[in-house]
Amino acid sequence: MLSVQNCSISDASRSLIQNMSFTVSPGEVLTLMGPSGAGKSTFLSWMIGALSTDFRVTGELWLNQKRRDTLPTERRNIGILFQDALLFAHLSVGQNLAMALPAAIKGREHRKQCVEQALVNAQLANFSRRDPATLSGGERARISVLRALLAQPEALLLDEPFSRLDQTLREQFRQFVWQQTEQLAIPVVLVTHDPQDIPAGGQVMTLDSSHI
Repeated sequence: MLSVQNCSISDASRSLIQNMSFTVSPGEVLTLMGPSGAGKSTFLSWMIGALSTDFRVTGELWLNQKRRDTLPTERRNIGILFQDALLFAHLSVGQNLAMALPAAIKGREHRKQCVEQALVNAQLANFSRRDPATLSGGERARISVLRALLAQPEALLLDEPFSRLDQTLREQFRQFVWQQTEQLAIPVVLVTHDPQDIPAGGQVMTLDSSHI
């Protein structure tokens, strides 16, 4: 269970978010919508612990009965997916994915098997040795999701991850993401401008430039 309690964010000139509270159950998706400048991406930065000190924040972030907003980024165990895949160009697909595996997964062969199985599950078998530069936009997008999920996050944040794909790929990628996160039964927070990105049955919250 992911829970945000009375979160308010402001900078020197204005208030971006006031008293935001919500809960997201395992396997559920909460969608945040609103115009540019409403504070959606700023809010996600706070959730992962990457918000600039120029902002003032109050409120609490809880995940699976543990408070996370007081922890450094690497201890929050929250994954995030951006508009761009951000794959390392000097590494193969398999090496990109292996970097995400938790340190608790020991042994070169075991780690390799985890990567290969993830690729098979995503219908990307035999992609391990591929150069990221040779991938299509849809393939890069799926690899980026696999990398985020191989880290075994307890929750996943999605910051406009579908926006750079054409309409056909966008719909396919949406279904792939919802399938993967449902299987892992983790809470998801999605930021988007497109109502078509909202999964059936998911929660929706709308922000403007000053309030929810």
